[in-house]
Amino acid sequence: MDIRFLESLICVVDSGSIAETARIQSITAAAVSQRIQSLEQQLDCSLLNRAGHKVKPTESCMNLLSRARRIVSDTHSLSADIDSSGLSGVFRIGAISTVLTSMIPNALKQLGKYAPNAKWNISPGTSSALYKEMQNERLDAAIIVKPPFPIPKNLTFKQLRTEKLVLISSEPITGSIFDELKERPYIRYDPTSWGGRIAEKFVTNNNIVKTSICDLDGLETISLLVSQNLGVSLVPDWSGFGCGSKREKPELFYKFVDDDNYDRELVLLYPSYPNRPKIIDKFITLVS
Repeated sequence: MDIRFLESLICVVDSGSIAETARIQSITAAAVSQRIQSLEQQLDCSLLNRAGHKVKPTESCMNLLSRARRIVSDTHSLSADIDSSGLSGVFRIGAISTVLTSMIPNALKQLGKYAPNAKWNISPGTSSALYKEMQNERLDAAIIVKPPFPIPKNLTFKQLRTEKLVLISSEPITGSIFDELKERPYIRYDPTSWGGRIAEKFVTNNNIVKTSICDLDGLETISLLVSQNLGVSLVPDWSGFGCGSKREKPELFYKFVDDDNYDRELVLLYPSYPNRPKIIDKFITLVS
């Protein structure tokens, strides 16, 4: 069985399109279809349901997909496994959006010097989505908001940063946080996200009855809307807001919530027994 055929199948399932897979893999759509058909013949089952330009995996495909991913990953790791330094191979990192622009760039720059033969695949996503990717063994590590539940024994984490909850506004904050939230339009950090739960907990615990004008799980966008004087928001103090001593966004005013119970914790999540422990150890030192 040609490993490239499994790669095409996985790509089709992930992208939902044979044409998109052809573009990603730099081959023709006909070649992708031929690879899938070859797999179907070898496995004696139908792998895709085709409807126009869209394709969906069959039940048989979903049953074998996890193993197919492991086979592809293990195959790519063979050359790295015989490298005694443990500093080569593909290293897959997941990161939430605020980390992509703050912690990741410098860490990758330094890792490039430390492990020049390693290849870095960066996957953006929400904390919950990246956690699922870790569970499915599609990532080697992920920087996310600390899960609001116990982490299973097959995974471990390193706390990287604690961010205070802060009220941000485009106008000077003259009253208390409670007064501002009651009187001003509220742009809510999506309460279904792990970070947004913290801000929502503060609002609920202080009996603040407030209807938001919109819910967003994107701190960059929230920052932009607040700077346009559309409302105030409760968010973690990440570097992009510049709420600390070095303010990068002078158009934003801020007021911290003086209670550690509402801090957002960023953690590096990784397997308890990682495939590339030396790279993991170095990565931890660079992002801590």
